[in-house]
Amino acid sequence: MPPSSTNKIIGYSSSKLAIMISKFQVLNVRIGRFARLSVFAIATASLVVGCTAPPTRGPVYRSSGSAPSSYSSSIASFSAVSWQALPGWQEDDLSQAWPAWLKSCDVLRKRNSEINWRQVCAQASNISARDSQAIRQYFENNFQAYEIRNSSGSETGLVTGYYEPVMSGSKTRTSVYNTPLYAYPSEWKKSRPNPGPTRAELMNSGILKGSEIAWIQDPVEAASMQIQGSGKIRLEDGKILQLGFAGTNEQPFKSFAQWLLDRKEITNKEATMQGISQWAKRNPDRVNEMLNANPRFVFFKETSGTLGALGVPLTAERSIAVDLKAMPLGSPVFLATTKPLSNQALQKLVMAQDTGKAIVGGVRADYYWGSGESAGEFAGRMKQNGKMWVLLPR
Repeated sequence: MPPSSTNKIIGYSSSKLAIMISKFQVLNVRIGRFARLSVFAIATASLVVGCTAPPTRGPVYRSSGSAPSSYSSSIASFSAVSWQALPGWQEDDLSQAWPAWLKSCDVLRKRNSEINWRQVCAQASNISARDSQAIRQYFENNFQAYEIRNSSGSETGLVTGYYEPVMSGSKTRTSVYNTPLYAYPSEWKKSRPNPGPTRAELMNSGILKGSEIAWIQDPVEAASMQIQGSGKIRLEDGKILQLGFAGTNEQPFKSFAQWLLDRKEITNKEATMQGISQWAKRNPDRVNEMLNANPRFVFFKETSGTLGALGVPLTAERSIAVDLKAMPLGSPVFLATTKPLSNQALQKLVMAQDTGKAIVGGVRADYYWGSGESAGEFAGRMKQNGKMWVLLPR
């Protein structure tokens, strides 16, 4: 569902970050991939249940100044901590996160802001992209780390994963590639229905005829791409067609995995995209019935990259989606969690460059694994506990 603007100011004890969070909500909600839900959100958690504002002026952070010791809001509280409190901070190769931070800076430095992004982004130009220790010193000198807690006071929250599907396809229908992906209907651009027809109604109405943007082989893969909100199509000549989110039919998301669980067609362990694909292969005549359980339908457009809500290309394993009520979009965040189905530590500096309808809460992140089958395997199995620290300019 395309996001709607909001002018609501979140109630912080110190107004600076509140103003910025509200402002980022208004300025960025038009851009992102709001149709995307995390893989876990469709495979487990959500399965089991699916105009800019005028700038507000306020105090400005300066790199030479002192940072406030705490913030609080309706969904989170932030407390200043030392760098030693971040597990794995010294071990992380920050040169791998640096390109993602520079992408955030490309956007943040252009905006009027009560948080002094311009100064820290200007200083970033003096840092060697290959020198992890220099990058670490840059963050320690110019930023304050804040531990994030949920409104309940808990310091841990859910970390899920998402990815960008890559599949073979064609720009024209063939005997092999006969499942269409659609562009936003041209007639809806002038008068957008709210809500529009459900998926089942769209499939039976002929409204979408002529709006085909590409063709792939598997209808379940098409549904997966709709859930992720973007994807790559490898064409028969070897070229890559990049597709991004273009809009929806304004219907609510309902989990077709939950539909299968309710009918005892799959087990909880099988409630992943991989498990659903296996069910579809065993039940080809019921695939449309399953997919129609979700009335929501996502449309695509050609793009030049996998863009998050910040409007910059996402970086595999260094970008996350967050709740915009918890922190400004574009912020550096240190994430401490574990890899899927293991106790192996995953402790990294990442950038809050995306958001999504299923990403709700203070300590809540959707970790971007990248593109392709391997990324999809990790994303589909990721349901971890984690902790988060947001880094804000001093």
